[in-house]
Amino acid sequence: MSTKTESQISSPNQHADIYLDHAATTPLLPEAREAWLEGAALWANPSSPHKAGRAARAALEGARERIAKVLGWQGEIVFTSGASEALALALRATKAPLLATSPVEHEALLRHAAGAARLGVDANGRVSPEVDANGRVSPESAALAGLVAVQQINSETGVIQLLAQIAEAVHAAGGLLLADCAQGAGKIALPPADIVALAAHKFGGPIGVGALLVRDWALLLPEGGQERGYRGGTENLPGVLAMAAALEAGSDWIEHARGLRARLEQGILAAGGEIVAQDAERIATIGAYRMPGKPSAVQLIRFDGLGIAVSAGSACSSGSLRNSHVLDAMGYPHPQEVIRVSIGRETTALEIDTFIAAWREIAGVGGKP
Repeated sequence: MSTKTESQISSPNQHADIYLDHAATTPLLPEAREAWLEGAALWANPSSPHKAGRAARAALEGARERIAKVLGWQGEIVFTSGASEALALALRATKAPLLATSPVEHEALLRHAAGAARLGVDANGRVSPEVDANGRVSPESAALAGLVAVQQINSETGVIQLLAQIAEAVHAAGGLLLADCAQGAGKIALPPADIVALAAHKFGGPIGVGALLVRDWALLLPEGGQERGYRGGTENLPGVLAMAAALEAGSDWIEHARGLRARLEQGILAAGGEIVAQDAERIATIGAYRMPGKPSAVQLIRFDGLGIAVSAGSACSSGSLRNSHVLDAMGYPHPQEVIRVSIGRETTALEIDTFIAAWREIAGVGGKP
């Protein structure tokens, strides 16, 4: 876990003095940068049969094994350009059609799920498949017999879905579970899903590389020339090596992040703010907070002016004027006043305290916390 003095506030983005938008993307870890450069030196196509191509292939397959080991994954791995492509590939190539998903999924999945049934969520945005006390699926949940897609962690609120329970219900109905693990992979253990999507830039790897993990090749239909025939396009070898290195850097910093989030939320509550989904289990790195009476857009502008980078939700939709579909599905009454703050391994206590002071200034709360 990296540490810094008070004079070394992190600045992964040259335009921000304090970066608290790690759920959008994380700074590239030194280990990942070094691995990327090593991969760039292996410039040959991994599909080429000559000596240089074979060396690139060996490095690629070695990284595949390393990634599987770190993640504890016993199945297959298809390298992609990120989690969005991994999800799209899963929905196209999985032999079972998508029958159900939740209304709080990332838009990268929902844009492909127009005809799927929507599972219910509670006020915290948690999916609750309808099962009886004995774990039997109710008739109303017959859609669980197909492909069911449920995220591991919500990218706007940090809520952790009960995927062990959901997987049990889906498998009991004879279905398959697809889990979007973009926000959880590299931080917490993978869920018992049949298919998993992840992106390297969410855990210190580079932008432009990710993976689709699949329990068995038999679940997919081939559709490409590379990756055992399941994805077309020359593999991004430097990116794959950097992704493996980023995963191997570990997640021992998560407990530190948990303490920082507790410090953050104590300050927000003391300043009259609200914690979205406060009663649900949430990952330590993501929180959604309401500043009463202050529109999200105003908050973002003010924080940015004070040198603090935060967001108003998922980076893929935060530029939209629409309300968050996640907060709408939860029935949250004040979606226009919510921002997302996300912590990374570089975040310090001083940065959190500086953010709280800025929050109080923008909220018009006098005095010190």
